[in-house]
Amino acid sequence: MLLVAAAVAVGWWLNRRHVPIYAGSAPLFATPGPHVGIGTVLAPLVAAAVVGWLPRLADRLGWRRLLLTAYVAALAWILSLAMIDGWRDGLTSRLTGDAEYLIDVPGVTDIPVMLRTFTDRILDFQPDSWHTHVSGHPPGALLVFVVLDRIGLGGGTAAALLCVLVGALTAVAVPVTLRALGDEPAARAVLPFVVLFPGAVWLGASADAIFAGVTATGVAALAVAGRRRGPVLALAAGVLLGYGIFLSYGLVLMAPIALVPALVSRRLRATLFALAGAVAVVAVFAAAGFWWYDGYRLVVERYYQGIGRERPYAYWVWANLATLVLAAGPATAPILRRAVVALGPAAPGEPGGAGWDGRAGGSGAPRHARPASPGAVRRFLGRLSTGPVALPLAAVVAIVAADLSGLSKAEVERIWLPFGVWLMAGAALLPARHRRWWLVAQAVTALAVNHLVLTVW
Repeated sequence: MLLVAAAVAVGWWLNRRHVPIYAGSAPLFATPGPHVGIGTVLAPLVAAAVVGWLPRLADRLGWRRLLLTAYVAALAWILSLAMIDGWRDGLTSRLTGDAEYLIDVPGVTDIPVMLRTFTDRILDFQPDSWHTHVSGHPPGALLVFVVLDRIGLGGGTAAALLCVLVGALTAVAVPVTLRALGDEPAARAVLPFVVLFPGAVWLGASADAIFAGVTATGVAALAVAGRRRGPVLALAAGVLLGYGIFLSYGLVLMAPIALVPALVSRRLRATLFALAGAVAVVAVFAAAGFWWYDGYRLVVERYYQGIGRERPYAYWVWANLATLVLAAGPATAPILRRAVVALGPAAPGEPGGAGWDGRAGGSGAPRHARPASPGAVRRFLGRLSTGPVALPLAAVVAIVAADLSGLSKAEVERIWLPFGVWLMAGAALLPARHRRWWLVAQAVTALAVNHLVLTVW
């Protein structure tokens, strides 16, 4: 929490000096404004129910009933947090602003033409430039809301509820993945943590909730396909993950997380089928006239046409991580510490371990000069090849890459939702006697954020 305090203090100082960080409640993209609503009553009740009952239910319920319970509980948590701001401000108007997707939906009268000409409208300062969020993402995101409108579910309410319904799938996808990777006790242990994920503040409602739900479901399907050796399911997983990169350019960084099932199972067959599914999605968009890399190249240019050019990298490159702590919760710190410790040094007497002096090979070379033995590498990979260790560390790889890119200066509380939810897979590493207290800390974080500032999403 020292990182959060530093980011708040430095952000306040920069705002006072009119440095263009463009975040009134830095490091969050929000404005100061303590407030209450009906959710002030509902959200603590949901949190108390989850903390009090869900860990016990996770141990006792059958698997399918448990997943249904988790999904309903996640919906209740997301919606009750949104109701702190009220029905209109918390949900129905979230996606109707001038920068949002819905403002461009009425202008799409021909979907093939939209796809074919999409890149022509990405850059700013043109008469027909896409609005901020549409221009900053591939056409898959806009396409979701256009289709929703075409089937008679247009407007902010339906769009927001779709975000919530799809975003809540993360509470199912993470434990399903862990179970498919052979660790059902871990899957049951982390389930309350993905339900009470503090990022639920932004799952209700931002389009990034859809991004998180779609990609998380894709990873879960891939893990299950690897266990059951189901090529059709693996192809479907690839289609979901492939469509993910057409929802957001940054979701190409889901690759480390999507590779975890192959790492843990040591089987590549399902991953290869999934790759075929993803390539098929790329081919469909290319045939329709949209080439992903062309869009990405133009988006980078568009990013620096706006406030991204002015926001100081020197602040956001570390303040983003403070934002992550608020969005993923304080349990992130002990989860990552334990994940790294789980990789651990080799045991005493093993290559690289305490007491190892290199004499076993007869050379007597100093330890730092000896290459790692194949056995040591295998043991390291063995320690890495568990879901509760590999998934959060893979998420860290994605987050660090996104952070260093300079294309995620601020607003990562929503942008990194697809990565942040996988940090909770490591909650099984927490001591069982401490988990309930960490759940309380997670819930308090979300409640504090939602009550103290007015979030944009």
